[in-house]
Amino acid sequence: MILGIECTAHTFGIGVVHNKKILANIRDMYRPEKGGIVPLDAAKHHQHIALSLYQQALDKANINEKNIKAIALSNAPGLAPCLLEGLRFAQQKAQSLSIPIIPVNHCIAHLEIGQHEGARDPVLLYTSGANTQIIAFSSGKYRVFGETLDIGIGNFLDKFARHVGIPFPGGPFIEKEAKKGTYIELPYTLKGMDVSFSGLYTKLIQLYNNKIPPPDLCFSLQETAFAMLVEAAERALAHTEKKELVLGGGVACNTRLQEMCKVMCKERKARFFCPKKEFLIDNAAMIAYTGELMFKAGVFSPPSQVNIEPRERTDEVDVTWK
Repeated sequence: MILGIECTAHTFGIGVVHNKKILANIRDMYRPEKGGIVPLDAAKHHQHIALSLYQQALDKANINEKNIKAIALSNAPGLAPCLLEGLRFAQQKAQSLSIPIIPVNHCIAHLEIGQHEGARDPVLLYTSGANTQIIAFSSGKYRVFGETLDIGIGNFLDKFARHVGIPFPGGPFIEKEAKKGTYIELPYTLKGMDVSFSGLYTKLIQLYNNKIPPPDLCFSLQETAFAMLVEAAERALAHTEKKELVLGGGVACNTRLQEMCKVMCKERKARFFCPKKEFLIDNAAMIAYTGELMFKAGVFSPPSQVNIEPRERTDEVDVTWK
């Protein structure tokens, strides 16, 4: 019985997994009144909500906390104040229960939860706020075959949304507006398997200031940015000779991105996996799920020896549990 804690950014979550079965997945999201995430305010939110969510998760899973064998903590990468709040809570609980902590890389958890959908050896197109990476397992690590050269796809969407007066998070509003728009040609920046969104963002702002209708901008933004991501993912499939694609991260909730991935995979005769929405957005079930895989392989530490790693890259983690 593994309890997972998600605390890398705006979401604090508690999940419970037993023998790969998800028993609870409780979450609460910090939403700023205006602008983007303020890390210290998000950390205060986590501190305020942690104990309540912990109890809710135990109730949902119908277990006693004494049934928990280890706590899986998303200790990397993320916003340092948020990670510290999660670490404090995890250490407090682990010490009181005399159980170890399993440090889980948040990005890797997005890939591992793909196994819950049936993927065996996939390429992961990871699309979230701060992270945009194309990842696959090779030679003992999850290697990054491509990534953003500037900002993550989710932050790019939110940044554009803020400029045009759309509240956080901007992705769902952009997806809704895009259904009413028509295509305008925009900069398309793909270098090997790396992508860049800064030029695209600058052009969108110029067009918005020139009174181009927001639905047209939203439609064109999605078609261009997502095409870049899907082409990069296709190149990774060709390069690695893998036959499975997993879509992960909060931006993966976008139905248009899912459609484009499905079409590409069908043309390549590759299998496409997209977890349910509750496992795409930041969540603790994927942390607990990955933590269970690691725990069974003996990857865990005493509570006092675990620390946060705000800048840890996916390809820095030795994957000894596969």
